[in-house]
Amino acid sequence: LILQVNTYCFTLKMVQSRAENSDKSVKMVNTCVLENFGSKVMFVPMNDQIHELHTIIRDKCTSQGDFVFYSDRLIRLVLEESLNLLPYSPWTVVSPTGFSYDGLRFSSGNCSVSIIRSGEVMEKGLRECCRSMRIGKILIQKDADSGEVKVVYSKLVQDIQRRHVLLLYPIMNTGKTVHKAMQVLIGNKVKPSNVILVNLFCTPSSLHYLSDVMPEISIVTSECSLDPPNYFCTKYFGQRSGEDPKGRPTMRW
Repeated sequence: LILQVNTYCFTLKMVQSRAENSDKSVKMVNTCVLENFGSKVMFVPMNDQIHELHTIIRDKCTSQGDFVFYSDRLIRLVLEESLNLLPYSPWTVVSPTGFSYDGLRFSSGNCSVSIIRSGEVMEKGLRECCRSMRIGKILIQKDADSGEVKVVYSKLVQDIQRRHVLLLYPIMNTGKTVHKAMQVLIGNKVKPSNVILVNLFCTPSSLHYLSDVMPEISIVTSECSLDPPNYFCTKYFGQRSGEDPKGRPTMRW
């Protein structure tokens, strides 16, 4: 099950009570998520397993190999929840013992779009869940002079306007990159209501921004906080970057 924000806030209070002795830990489960972002914003239910994965990902002592392993676990959990939002249709099968079973199967017409480069970390998990799902690409970069984000490259499924789309973007700070990607999809006649943003970590401002400019898209994430792990993709890909005074990588995706 996916819990919406108004339910998720109670779980966060429980998590915060466990972190009373650590100011930094409290910051990670800040009360900003108590705000109502709308029914389209959904969270993976917080439990000890998710909390442990968040802890390992944020630990500066975690090796790059362990970081990838536990990040892949979190990605898989978020993807599995996102798949619940795709359309299903009734399907009856016959078991090896000859009994008829009334079940479900994916309705035809699903695909994914990865926002390069960070979105590519989620493709492995997606292929493990949906082996035949086709994946498109969108490359968006910030203009050095104006600071505006612009589309550099896009390669989409040919009949994407007929499909439901999983939009992969793990770390979201402002929401502007996702907004630009949505403009590309809308330009290819994709309905915003058919798009599901699959995200790991985001900020309150990014959720507010997307809820204002793209209220029809669904968003599935594991955490909303003021301090998302912006070094995520740098460490996942094994790249080096500068560090701030607290020893955290400064490269942001």
